[in-house]
Amino acid sequence: MTLGYCQGYPPGLHQRFALDARPALKHSVAHSLFLIAALLASTSFAQKFVLPSHFDEVVGAVSTVAASREETLLDIARRFSVGQREILMANPSVDRWLPADGAEVVLPTEYILPRVQRKGLVLNVPEMRIYYFPPREAGEPAFVHTFPVSIGRMDWSTPIAHTRVVEKTENPTWRPPASIVAERRDNGEPPPEVIPPGPNNPLGRFALRLGLPGYLIHSTNKPYGVGMRVTHGCVRMYPEDIEFLYPLVPVGTPVAIVNQPIKVGWVGDRLYVEIHPPLEDDPSKRRVKERVLDLVRLESEKRRLVLDRAALEEALTRQNGIPAAIGRAGATGAAAGD
Repeated sequence: MTLGYCQGYPPGLHQRFALDARPALKHSVAHSLFLIAALLASTSFAQKFVLPSHFDEVVGAVSTVAASREETLLDIARRFSVGQREILMANPSVDRWLPADGAEVVLPTEYILPRVQRKGLVLNVPEMRIYYFPPREAGEPAFVHTFPVSIGRMDWSTPIAHTRVVEKTENPTWRPPASIVAERRDNGEPPPEVIPPGPNNPLGRFALRLGLPGYLIHSTNKPYGVGMRVTHGCVRMYPEDIEFLYPLVPVGTPVAIVNQPIKVGWVGDRLYVEIHPPLEDDPSKRRVKERVLDLVRLESEKRRLVLDRAALEEALTRQNGIPAAIGRAGATGAAAGD
């Protein structure tokens, strides 16, 4: 078909997750680690977690791995299904091309779930990450899978919308649309009219066509762009990630594309915040602190919140996409806003 559109913790991985600090997550984390360990035989690292209760909103755990001379930071990111921007924000002092042998590399594999219906595919654009909530099978717990993605450039933004998967194509043929043809012609590199399946096809081996005309979720022949704003609006995945996802997602699956650079979520009586740099074309990008405080106030209206102001300020300074505990409900002391 022609498209004209654009598992396990391997050796050396260490958890930085303190179970005693988050007792409410012991059960969920144990399930998550069991699932990850069950994937050891796989060559790719598919992140699959048991969904927490309706009231808990965090999955995964931050871990570390020792770098080796044979890998760049981007190689490590791909091995653990982490995007380029994610791994760079989590490791600002590690050289992306020549990490020191044995250097500790932080894997930002802990996530506050986006606040949206837990059904089908959920793409959080500024996070550059997609979540898949498959239908729950009888007698089984509910799961979530998550993968890093590339999104549209500033001049070709991925739209915020609710849509569906309307078609699935394996080994697609690509016919470059007029916009891409014009751009590449202006750069002196006009593309061929049709690119057949194969290593030169930018769609890779798998493509999910969305109900938004011209938009796809697809593989790529440039995997190190995953986790960046590099597309003409389509959503790219690591080849091994979409190969894993493709058979799981039927036609008709709902797709929510949301803009949540700031996420808050509870684990037991603790409130966490996860801050990603807003997109350059987000009109409220200069109001990050104000937006965070607004969300915190809303949470304090639901449950009396004792805010750790130092932790909140540190999270605002870092904005590294890693969840940070910023307060506790039900304790004595000054509430948020006091």
